[in-house]
Amino acid sequence: MIRKGRPLSKNGRNNADGPREDDNDPFESFDAHDRASGRQSQSESSAQAEADPSETTYTRSRRTPGEAKSGQDEAKKSQRPARSLKGRALGYLSRREYSRSELARKLKPFVEETDSLDTLLDALEAENWLSDSRFAESLIHRRASRLGASRIVGELKQHAVDQTLVEEASAQLRETELARARAVWGKKFDRLPETAAERAKQARFLASRGFSGATIGKILKGFDED
Repeated sequence: MIRKGRPLSKNGRNNADGPREDDNDPFESFDAHDRASGRQSQSESSAQAEADPSETTYTRSRRTPGEAKSGQDEAKKSQRPARSLKGRALGYLSRREYSRSELARKLKPFVEETDSLDTLLDALEAENWLSDSRFAESLIHRRASRLGASRIVGELKQHAVDQTLVEEASAQLRETELARARAVWGKKFDRLPETAAERAKQARFLASRGFSGATIGKILKGFDED
């Protein structure tokens, strides 16, 4: 015989106490589930962490990209062996030719009490590391395609190159002066001057490059090298 009574809930129990909150929601509350299993919710955990001043907080320091660590540069410098004056001189000479006077100016700030600059320069010349002759040839090679004889000779004198070398370089440059001037002029201008203003402009350009007045006159008149 079927007895009348209150309907059974889904878990087979009578709802004697009336409907419960979780009976109306098919999904159990996450917070309620965490509390039932003895765990705190995320919001409760974060709130507790903020309330606990004794908790250690770790932060990551930031450095500018490429910035060395504190004391790193000083440590590296202290570990480097002191460079001798001759080693520094050979480093310069391995890159390009130097005149004796130019190399002396480069080394002078590094001379110590136990060093003798003149003795070192004499030794470098004796060992053929240092040569004013090679320096003059190198300077002419680098400048001849762009500058006139007077400019190049002036640079040699500034470097205190021996007068004999200066005279030899001057004679060499005078022989090719017209051809070199014509090449420099041709890269800048496409035709001979037709007005006085154009002539003055082209003459100033060639003079600024160190070409002589006689060479400039020949170029602007259209004279051939012959």
